[in-house]
Amino acid sequence: MWYAIKNILKKILLKINPVYRAVHGSKNQLDNLLEIENKNKLELENIVKYFCKDDNEYLHQDVPMANLTKNWSGYLTEIGNKKGMKILEVGSRVVTGLNLRNNFSEAEYIGFDFYAGDNVNVVGDAHKLSTYFQKNEKFDIIFSSVVFEHFAMPWIVAKEMSKLLKIDGYIFIATHFSFSSHERPWHFFQFSDMALKVLFSPAMGFECVEAGMVHPIVGRFSSSADITLKNKPVTGLYSGVHFLAKKIKNIENFDWEKININDVVGETKYPEPIKN
Repeated sequence: MWYAIKNILKKILLKINPVYRAVHGSKNQLDNLLEIENKNKLELENIVKYFCKDDNEYLHQDVPMANLTKNWSGYLTEIGNKKGMKILEVGSRVVTGLNLRNNFSEAEYIGFDFYAGDNVNVVGDAHKLSTYFQKNEKFDIIFSSVVFEHFAMPWIVAKEMSKLLKIDGYIFIATHFSFSSHERPWHFFQFSDMALKVLFSPAMGFECVEAGMVHPIVGRFSSSADITLKNKPVTGLYSGVHFLAKKIKNIENFDWEKININDVVGETKYPEPIKN
């Protein structure tokens, strides 16, 4: 009786369970299974071997790292926390726990945000930033931290910031280069160091002090990616980018549509095609 039940169960398993079928079926099926297992094992070993490398091997030598502004809040506090200085933070609402108001206890600090909340003095749309202040009101430092990726038109915000900045004043932007999607649907952009140089270029009256990446990432394509990419390492990833620039002159009636590409990319050029 038990033997008959066992045979029935075996037939059912052979029919519905591919692993059982491979192990208890024909020799060819077993060989195929072993081949797949060995291939997966080798692939996993290669992945582990790669990811146990020195993390510095994930950096790209042509990508600058932030140095002066690595500790950007400390740097801005040092140059800006003085009597007579006016500081504007764009995107000041306390979301992640960071509140820099006390860092500028000696200066006049104003927090601007899209929503009212803790650490917000002025509520409004950054795309119309200058309209919320008096015509001649200017600031010594304007900064934002992990906000630029949420602006639908960051080039417009850059222009608005410039309007409110004094000559010899500083712009500082900390935003993302490679980071998880967040606060959707208003997560519009990721930025490189060159992107921020373009937004705050000499054409708009700025001189770049530093533009560099922070927080390198060790990454790989997931197993859900295309078969040509899955599990392969991805190098040159950095969580964030820091940008510091000084305003050296006013540009009256700045218009993005009238800017020549060479006015914002400087002496750089797109890499030439590789000749065979």
